[in-house]
Amino acid sequence: MIGTICLAISLALALLAAIAYGCARKAGEVQIARWGRLALSGACLAVVIAALYLWGLILGDHFEIAYVASYSSRDLPTLYKVSAFWAGQQGSLLLWLLIHALASLYLCRRGHMTAEGLTVYSALEALLVILVLAKSPFVASATAVQDGIGLNPLLQDPWMAVHPPIIFIGYALLAVPFAYAMGALIRGGARQDWLEPARRWALLAWGFLGAGVFVGGYWAYKVLGWGGYWGWDPVENSSLVPWLLAGAFVHVLHVAKRRPAALPVLHLSIIFTFALVIYGTFLTRSGILGDFSVHSFSGTSIGMTLAIANAVVLIGGLILLALKAGSLPQGKFYEAYASREFCLLLGALLLVFLAVIIFIGMSMPLFTQLIGKPAAVDTDFYVRTTMPLAIAMCLVMAAAGFFGYGNRTEKMDKVLPAAMLVLGLVLAFLAGVRAPGLLALAAVSLFLFVASLVSWHRGKLRVGATVAHGGVALALFAMVLSGGASQSLSREFSPGASAAISGHTVTYEGQTFADDGTMKSYCYRVDGSEVRAMTKLHKNGEDAAREPAIAHTLTGDIYIAPTPPKDTGRMELILKRGRIEMGDIFAYRYDDVTMESQPDGTTLVTASIAVTDGATVEHAQPTIIATRDGGTSEPIPVFGGQKRIRLTGISGNDSQARLEILPSVEEEGQAAVTASVSTKPFIYLLWIGAIAASLGCFAAMRR
Repeated sequence: MIGTICLAISLALALLAAIAYGCARKAGEVQIARWGRLALSGACLAVVIAALYLWGLILGDHFEIAYVASYSSRDLPTLYKVSAFWAGQQGSLLLWLLIHALASLYLCRRGHMTAEGLTVYSALEALLVILVLAKSPFVASATAVQDGIGLNPLLQDPWMAVHPPIIFIGYALLAVPFAYAMGALIRGGARQDWLEPARRWALLAWGFLGAGVFVGGYWAYKVLGWGGYWGWDPVENSSLVPWLLAGAFVHVLHVAKRRPAALPVLHLSIIFTFALVIYGTFLTRSGILGDFSVHSFSGTSIGMTLAIANAVVLIGGLILLALKAGSLPQGKFYEAYASREFCLLLGALLLVFLAVIIFIGMSMPLFTQLIGKPAAVDTDFYVRTTMPLAIAMCLVMAAAGFFGYGNRTEKMDKVLPAAMLVLGLVLAFLAGVRAPGLLALAAVSLFLFVASLVSWHRGKLRVGATVAHGGVALALFAMVLSGGASQSLSREFSPGASAAISGHTVTYEGQTFADDGTMKSYCYRVDGSEVRAMTKLHKNGEDAAREPAIAHTLTGDIYIAPTPPKDTGRMELILKRGRIEMGDIFAYRYDDVTMESQPDGTTLVTASIAVTDGATVEHAQPTIIATRDGGTSEPIPVFGGQKRIRLTGISGNDSQARLEILPSVEEEGQAAVTASVSTKPFIYLLWIGAIAASLGCFAAMRR
């Protein structure tokens, strides 16, 4: 296979590049380094060809490839065929490798990274190629199929199409500051010329990783219909932990530029940051979380390979740091407690504490499995343990903006901070928040928001830091309001029924169905404005994926998540040839069946069904398209649409037919539906804050 051959070539060239750069470091020869650049560029080209080849297989409907058959189909829209590239773990690992390889084209240009750093970066690329080869997307299908399974309906959403690439850009680019740091250790621990380029790459990776986490939260809020944007799911946390540690690295780096004694801590932070990227990948792709996460990959065979890769990165980095520890600078980390260095280090420590707590929680299924029956912690564990740290973090971030480096500290104005604390407390209380911890978090988050603006006005913070800190403050304040002040109700709605919640009136108007049978909508009016909850349908009419109805107002969102009725009015009949079976209002008889082979290899099965109301007989011909792995069929109306029938199967000897009897479209549309209705006060501030937090990282890349 072309793809496998390209991956093998990229592995050989990445290893060759690592060897060449390693030799160039020892010999100091420019010619050897040139061979390293050529090898690394060739490895990148091979990866690009492999990626384009996979995209070609997906877009060309090559279902003889197992990966294509699992995540694509003939009728899948082009956008989601493109995103099928990273829908499964094989493709997502190839995407990670592709981004890593593309970054190498910039890094291997003369002067952008030392030979020592490129040795590490090339070795990491070889490691990623091994992971992709261990779970290759180019494996042929065990059995020939004419059409693929298609992308999970939940993933057929524009936000989910962009969420994984953004996440993997963050993952891949975190390898760059790791390579800079390891290269600096190899060259000599006291060197600081790598700090500035590492800072820019770390901010770029941090911004993308944060944006990916936030986009995933918005997708969950908009699509899943469970009423939230963050569930402390282990897979969600596996991206959050390296994001937190990357934040610690960025802030310790600012201290290390002025206090070289902080270099050991800086190296330690980036080692654990990148190691936890691989650990999170191991946790979600080893199958350990199969019973504890809706996102994880179950029953996979790559767990041991990922564990070894994680050990290589973590243990190798720690051994190198231990060997070079004696050459690292010694001295004070800060001159005084009332200094920016102290606040930055304290803030980084709080980020580490947050990461450790979340790491323990998300790893609990693994830890408990080692000693007995696997178990997971509940969401209350995270809320109880992280809230005090979030409060402390806001206070430290605000204080850092007022302090200068060293002993250059101006006198703080105590009136404004006190006023902001009181204002945040009052606003949260008026919005309906009553929990003491949430009230405290609201107060300090608003304090942080205003303190960031004041520090920028005084020249203490640059634009990037101001935007990022203000975004974090705004997001935390919105989390308090949208969660702590939310009201909810759950009740059954018949068409025309209304309910009042938090001063808003919600009225249910019934269901509507798309003409092509791919979707139905639950129609509501919130204060007179129409909103719709959407349900995507399988070809057999069953629910595939549901999305809530969300009404946006100045004070927040009204969130409506309907639940399909348990009694759908559907029934199933097994008809023996020539015999009559009674339904609820009609009788049915199976008379005959015909089968026609289709050009695409499927079989069109048509049954002759006689339907009678006792006075009139109507002949219907429901069909099913049979494939090797199942079949699809659509309901057809009988007696002017009073009922719909769908052929779901024919016995091997054609003696029996299985029918599903469905109510009329009008009857189904007027069925009562249970819905959960909740308010999300000022939740749009959360999305604004999340955007600002990521944009602040990108803005901070420029001094």
